[in-house]
Amino acid sequence: MSASTHDASAFPAPAPSAAPDRPPRAAATIVVVRDGPAGIEVLLSRRADGTDYTSGAWVFPGGIVDARDREAHAACTGVDDAAAGVRLGLASGGLDFFVAAIRECFEESGLLFGRMLAGEGEALDGAAAARLAPWRKLLHQREHGIAEMCAKEGIRLDAGALVYLSHWLTPLGRAKRYDTRFFIAAAPVSQVALFDGTEMVEQLWIAPAEALARSRTLKLLTPTQSTLELISGHADVAALMAWAAAPRSVPLTMPHVAIGKDGPRPVLPDEPAWAELGRIDPAGHGHGSYDLVPGRAVRLSERVIRVTAGNGSMMTGPGTNTYLVGGGPRNEWAAIDPGPAIDAHVDAILAAAPGPITRIFATHTHTDHSPATVALKARTSATVHGLAARHREWQDTTFIPDVTLTGGERIELVPGTTLAAIHTPGHASNHLCYLLEEEKTLFTGDHVMQMSTVVINPPDGDMRAYIESLRSLLDLDLDWLGPGHGFLMAGPRQAMEKIIAHRLGREAKVVAAVRDLQPASSEALLEQVYADVPAKLHSMAMRSLTAHLLKLRDDGIVSESGGSWSLR
Repeated sequence: MSASTHDASAFPAPAPSAAPDRPPRAAATIVVVRDGPAGIEVLLSRRADGTDYTSGAWVFPGGIVDARDREAHAACTGVDDAAAGVRLGLASGGLDFFVAAIRECFEESGLLFGRMLAGEGEALDGAAAARLAPWRKLLHQREHGIAEMCAKEGIRLDAGALVYLSHWLTPLGRAKRYDTRFFIAAAPVSQVALFDGTEMVEQLWIAPAEALARSRTLKLLTPTQSTLELISGHADVAALMAWAAAPRSVPLTMPHVAIGKDGPRPVLPDEPAWAELGRIDPAGHGHGSYDLVPGRAVRLSERVIRVTAGNGSMMTGPGTNTYLVGGGPRNEWAAIDPGPAIDAHVDAILAAAPGPITRIFATHTHTDHSPATVALKARTSATVHGLAARHREWQDTTFIPDVTLTGGERIELVPGTTLAAIHTPGHASNHLCYLLEEEKTLFTGDHVMQMSTVVINPPDGDMRAYIESLRSLLDLDLDWLGPGHGFLMAGPRQAMEKIIAHRLGREAKVVAAVRDLQPASSEALLEQVYADVPAKLHSMAMRSLTAHLLKLRDDGIVSESGGSWSLR
């Protein structure tokens, strides 16, 4: 894979929209599986050496959808074009992908998913497939189409043997791009796989876990590796095929290529950086990063720059984010959450600001978010906005706002850039979120974090207030969340609904544990309620457990006596 060079000391301005790109070519891949002595095995073949990024890779059979594949619709059994289109979400031509997958599998491996027209339409056996072997080269060289083979040899293609598995789109920026539908099928009984020696120069049946373990020596492309990981979670072919055939949505997966400490690589949708990469690098140039690097300024939009502090830890994840918001004709900027009192971070904030910093905002006064306010104010004379600490524990008592915010204020930073303050108690009683109205982006501090769960620490932390604050944000028209720890997050409503569901699910576990163990100490409840949390995090979990218990007590569901908890 390739990416453009990257200068860590500078940040490129984002493209306003995706650049015109080469249209992807339709393709189909088939994952052939069988039961082996130790579980499922998959058929992998090594591509011949060439000049593109797939050279020498171990792949599943597959390739480009040929225009003549459509001619074989009438030769298919088990699925017609209408049903194929429904499954693949296409108005027409869905069966083309099934045909292409079957044809490519036959060309590359000699396995043919087909049935004889004569007799009872039995599946092709090994002898029949071997007899058809001369067609492999003819199909590969496009001298004949597979419909012609079916007509001359009296066979039908068993499209019904294929189950739709996944949908992959090659990242933007690639010289060659493919829109590929992945299918899965049990290997035809008695047929023997044999690589063609042209496209594929080596072949093996291998357990997915073994292939993944050998990834240092077996070159595995991202879709191949992800598919192997998916398959490895199933006990046998029957269980895998039942899961794949059950009603489910098949989302489109398009990785983004980015750089980081391990070099350039594709980033998948379930990785923290994926949504942000699509925003800051819409044309797929590869200059975005999948790592949050301390001190590196990242331009998120014309109005927003992020600088991450070098205070990464179990509690702060990759570090605390400082956001610079502003610009405009006056080129003035506001800093949201100056972060910890680290001189190098303050230097990085000042270096990243394209113009003077005239305002400072704090989401709350925990010691990883606001202590740098003092130094930043001293070096900029900026006006400080926020709420002073209301409790001393874990708080930055040096934070003294020039302007006290209570929620509901709207501040025009520069013409066309407006922040609205929203009081969101729960994680801390003085917690504020800031809405950048023009970009529908909410800077969430610790109210919503990426990659971790917010700790609610009484007495300043309050579980009821936290859940109510989350619910109050659901009515906002939002496109993005800018968390205090992590990358930009898309799907704000879904993210907050997920947190609410998680908290209520944990609360239900607390009630169940009290019912099972009553009267029970907090320590006994912790072991049951947070059994899914590593022991090293139990001290943090105890704080949130206490917050849940206090909420349940106030709700009249549990009561406490002598340090033990019972249902009312």
